Amino acid sequence: MGFQDQRFDVNLSILFTELPLLERPAAAAAAGFGAVELWWPWVDSPTPPQAELDALGAALDAAGTRLVGLNFYAGQLPGPDRGALSVPGEESDRFRANIDVAADFARSVGCTALNALYGNRVAGVDPQIQDSLALENLVLAARAADRVGATLLIEALNAPESPLYPLVSAPAAIEVVDKVNTATGLGNAKFLMDLYHLSMNGENLPEVIDAYAAKTGHVQIADNPGRGAPGTGALPLEQLLDQLGKAGYDGWVGLEYKAGDRPSADSFGWLPA
Repeated sequence: MGFQDQRFDVNLSILFTELPLLERPAAAAAAGFGAVELWWPWVDSPTPPQAELDALGAALDAAGTRLVGLNFYAGQLPGPDRGALSVPGEESDRFRANIDVAADFARSVGCTALNALYGNRVAGVDPQIQDSLALENLVLAARAADRVGATLLIEALNAPESPLYPLVSAPAAIEVVDKVNTATGLGNAKFLMDLYHLSMNGENLPEVIDAYAAKTGHVQIADNPGRGAPGTGALPLEQLLDQLGKAGYDGWVGLEYKAGDRPSADSFGWLPA
């Protein structure tokens, strides 16, 4: 399976954001996509009214687009937050309140990948306390994901843009994946391999693919520098996706890049026909 055979989905939290949320699935479908992914759309609420969840489900259905990836509640994203599950107090409580809401919504729309962003380090809090809380919450999330037939994803971000986020390398994220799987015995925790973030950390991407393709449950891409569409920077993304396919990865590749000054619909010219 090479670049030409990859299954691409479009992230509706970074592309088509010039449109209201409920209009984005149809815009993605008009651009040729049958699959989309989302950060948690209700940044201020881990438990939005059921009517709002139903409206998003109806918009996805009407557009004929499948949701293939969804973040659990992660605080203000985009914004200062990078997750909630390791943050003691109110944010951790909000994450827990969101677990079943997100899982049940995922099941209702056929989404089988749920991304749990770890959360930033908090000044004055022992990192070991945060890590213990994180594992506790990730175990709950993994069990909820398993209940709805989904994979739990753990993502590495990048240190320059997320200096307080502790998982800023592939090995750091993989360590958490392994801890969650050991704790639950379910084996449904996987690595979210975001090639943009890993490149920003200066990691050797071919080595990361060789080492961790088998533990990868989802891939996201953007070019570097700039986080734009493939071809706007220097990353050999076609070559890297070829390598992923040859390593046996046959999951979705999320387009999580910025369209820049042009309309989102004009940012897909690099894609194979």
